Amino acid sequence: MRLATPLLALTFAIGLATAAEADQKLPPDQQAKVEAMLKQEGFTKWDEIELDDGMIEVDDAIDASGKKFDLKLDPKTLAIVKRKAE
Repeated sequence: MRLATPLLALTFAIGLATAAEADQKLPPDQQAKVEAMLKQEGFTKWDEIELDDGMIEVDDAIDASGKKFDLKLDPKTLAIVKRKAE
């Protein structure tokens, strides 16, 4: 069983490294571009904007009618690729 302990430790370390990469803050210039796009699309408020799994995620974006959505944006075009009603 000696092999199991190092393998388990390696698996745990990889899991921590992956978790550390998730939910990254955007650079200020990209954050400003995303916020401008959200306003242009009619959203009035939102909670967090972060990069996760290669996509920009916007939590709790509220549109002009008061509906709340979680959004996923293409990081290159800033196009909304997924809109999930809350």
